[in-house]
Amino acid sequence: MRRLACRPRPWLPALALVALAASAPWARAVPRGAAPVRILVNGDAPAHPFPHFWEQMFGSGRAILSLRADYRRDLRQVKRATELRLIRFHGIFDRGVGIVHLDAHGRPVYNFTNVDAIYDGLLKNGVRPYVELSFMPPALAAHQVSNGFWYHPIVSPPKSWALWRQLIQHFARHLIHRYGIQQVSHWYFEVWNEPNLAFWAGTPKQATYFHLYDVTARALKSVSPRLRVGGPATAQTAWIGTFIRHCVRRHVPVDFVSTHVYGDDTAENVFGKHEHISRRDMVIRAVEKVHRQVADSPLPHLPIIFSEFNATYTGDEIDVTDSPYIGPWLANTIRATAGLVHLMSYWTFSDVFEEQGVVSTPFHGGFGLIAVGDIPKASFNDFKLLHWLGDVRLANRSHSAIVTRRPDGMLSIALWNYAPPGPGGHTRTDLLQLRHLDGARYAYIWVVDRNHGSALTAWRAMGRPAYPTVEQLRVLREAARLPPPRIVALHGASAQLSLRLIPHALALVRLER
Repeated sequence: MRRLACRPRPWLPALALVALAASAPWARAVPRGAAPVRILVNGDAPAHPFPHFWEQMFGSGRAILSLRADYRRDLRQVKRATELRLIRFHGIFDRGVGIVHLDAHGRPVYNFTNVDAIYDGLLKNGVRPYVELSFMPPALAAHQVSNGFWYHPIVSPPKSWALWRQLIQHFARHLIHRYGIQQVSHWYFEVWNEPNLAFWAGTPKQATYFHLYDVTARALKSVSPRLRVGGPATAQTAWIGTFIRHCVRRHVPVDFVSTHVYGDDTAENVFGKHEHISRRDMVIRAVEKVHRQVADSPLPHLPIIFSEFNATYTGDEIDVTDSPYIGPWLANTIRATAGLVHLMSYWTFSDVFEEQGVVSTPFHGGFGLIAVGDIPKASFNDFKLLHWLGDVRLANRSHSAIVTRRPDGMLSIALWNYAPPGPGGHTRTDLLQLRHLDGARYAYIWVVDRNHGSALTAWRAMGRPAYPTVEQLRVLREAARLPPPRIVALHGASAQLSLRLIPHALALVRLER
């Protein structure tokens, strides 16, 4: 069930509503001489289903971090604000989880204590695991080679494919025994992570990964055909068509395809050509590419999962992931990719994350929606607003608006002013021409920008403390709160509504009876 930070209050007199609207700098009459952007919102426009594919799955820090109290606190907070159903992380087989060791005779001894604690914690909080089968347990690795992450995951192939097959089978049987096939059949099992990069040390990469996939997929299906398995979990949308053809040719089970892309990936890496593709458009273009590849493949209806995406892969761009920039970037990505992909998993839901080491300051460009210290970022509020969109989308020509209908029949509209990260861009006035409102009398308007719902602004104003005091944390959390909506009275079945959006602003308009 979706929740609202502030539900409509029909008892507020119309006079109070007008006064509230007049006090909002971003909800006002159109100034004389301005040239507003006119956006037609037609309640009778053609409509189609609009599943919330962008908010049902999130990435997170490695598996063992899920045992931390702050990880679980952030998980609950994101769960309350979004439609979160699935969590993906690296390292369920890593050293810290301790799933297997070999006895004196070289026989595997399994230990599921930490596995159970990890998955119990997700399920207790109403979230299922999207199981990334990685990385190689040290005891099974052919070589103790790492990819350079701070926690040193082993990226080697197994020294024995029989031992790897047994691990997968014992792992799957244990999960079914503990949670039941009815539960586990709703999980996803993804084979490895980004094998086309330094996360897989097999040589040659593609051929050895395909063998890893074959052994793993068949091992899972031997335990239960109801288990869902897929791959290749590549970076930069690599190998998709080749992977599908391989599975068909070799009769290897595949229930979905998965891949990754980030806004600052290059055209050379994603498309194999010299072209400048902006951060705004890269993820959109990559999704379109993969959609075409699957549609043209022998398995054209295979679900597509982007099991990692974000505006940047660097993890150190404060003006991207810590700022309100994410709102317009995300909304535009949703607008253009809806209907082309089954799920997209934002990387990540929390800055409880240690790939490059322990976080040393709340705002450092981390991937998460919540900064260390329980400080929601502007991106958290952006996801919160976009969660309030309806589940039916109405046709609309604007490239900076999404118009939807909610189950109660009323409309929710997302509007944004995209600009590249950092300073720059221009303030824009949007004039919504509302038609066929079906009895709507009020517009509730929320905005996230640098002055509303962004703790980054407050952190910079207090001198960018690396370790905020208790009082500074209180101030930052207060600055992170999504302000209450402004309320504007509407008159008649047709009306006009003006919004002034500064660069990087995201607005959510809910029409109410």
